Amino acid sequence: MKRKATLAVLLLAGALVQPALAGHRDGHVDVSVPNLSEMAKFGQQAFNETCAKCHGENGTGTEKGPPLIHQIYNPGHHSDQSIYNAMRNGVRQHHWPYGDMPKQEGIGFYQSSAIVKFIREVQEANGIEYQRHH
Repeated sequence: MKRKATLAVLLLAGALVQPALAGHRDGHVDVSVPNLSEMAKFGQQAFNETCAKCHGENGTGTEKGPPLIHQIYNPGHHSDQSIYNAMRNGVRQHHWPYGDMPKQEGIGFYQSSAIVKFIREVQEANGIEYQRHH
């Protein structure tokens, strides 16, 4: 019975991850970076210096971390506050098979605000819009 329950959990986990992986190949997605606001330009620099080692330059993703320029991170599913919280506190693995995200030491309030602004501007330029999460 325990084996059946484990298999059911694994199948459910696979079903939940598969939609997230749509369009995701070789650890990254293709991203178009628009003309950015001044704050988003600062956020891009801060992102690429601190977050890109796992999330890829401009949020394209890597084999170590998911792309942030992805529909699953639309503002209706992951609010700006959830991104701040992930940077400040870390976050347990969900949606992706990369493991837990550690808290990011040394990213201050202005940097984190600029990073969120950058992510949102690039998401918008790539057709990622608010979708209410059910």
